Amino acid sequence: MTVMTRTGIEDRSEATNKYMICLDVDGTLVNHDGAMSRAVKDTARGIVAAGHEVVISTGRSLGATLPVIRMLGIESGYAVCCNGGVTVRLDLSLEDGYEVIDRKTFDPAPALRALIKALPTAKYALEDDAGRFLSTERFQDASFGVVAKPVTFDQMLEATAVRLVVFSTDATADDFGEAVKTLGLSGVTYSVGWTAWLDIAAEGITKASGLEILREKLGYEVSQTIAVGDGRNDIEMLAWAGRGVAMGQAPHEVKAVADEITAGVDDDGLASVLRSVLDEPQSSPN
Repeated sequence: MTVMTRTGIEDRSEATNKYMICLDVDGTLVNHDGAMSRAVKDTARGIVAAGHEVVISTGRSLGATLPVIRMLGIESGYAVCCNGGVTVRLDLSLEDGYEVIDRKTFDPAPALRALIKALPTAKYALEDDAGRFLSTERFQDASFGVVAKPVTFDQMLEATAVRLVVFSTDATADDFGEAVKTLGLSGVTYSVGWTAWLDIAAEGITKASGLEILREKLGYEVSQTIAVGDGRNDIEMLAWAGRGVAMGQAPHEVKAVADEITAGVDDDGLASVLRSVLDEPQSSPN
């Protein structure tokens, strides 16, 4: 399937054939069962082998991101985790194969106090400034990447957070999102997921903010950036990129900010986007 262009920016790669390609994980690289198709894996590995800068950009925490990085054969570079809250440098020569180069922390207490009043039956978890997860009610999710430590709500109020997660089984995603909007959360950035799931980061921190720091560090022009995603936490990233591509199953508000819409995750939409990059004619060396 060919990618459908909404705004028409065919001349964005005039200067170079190498791109900074920023990829969401869930709903983009892998389906909602966590499986990566052969087509996506092969084309993504082809992009890495071709010398493009592939940056995994995800709401997942680091521990849950590393297996995806290894699956794609990325041995060096960078990844943005926790919706921009954590940035890591990848290098197999390091003891762990990576180092955390930036953590954006915040005080979760004001948001938690507002949330518990409106959502008393919700489950709460947070990643602290040491990479540990603390949770209430045995709340555990694959996106944490580590086993969460059960704590009381009062103990959670005392932590320093990189990522705060709220999950409710009592509402739909739309109802949950409307309820959160009425809280007037301040001092944080938040996004509502596909279910009644809320991800909260420090104020002004998004995937886009983390990626912009890397773009400047690595020396790419905006026109050399490509981003692909499907969730509400990808809105800023797709708007930021020179070529922002929404997956076919993305909500309307995500598609609205994208330059292109590709096929859904179950139809290998990401593979179509990556093939379009691989199919570009390569410049001859001087």
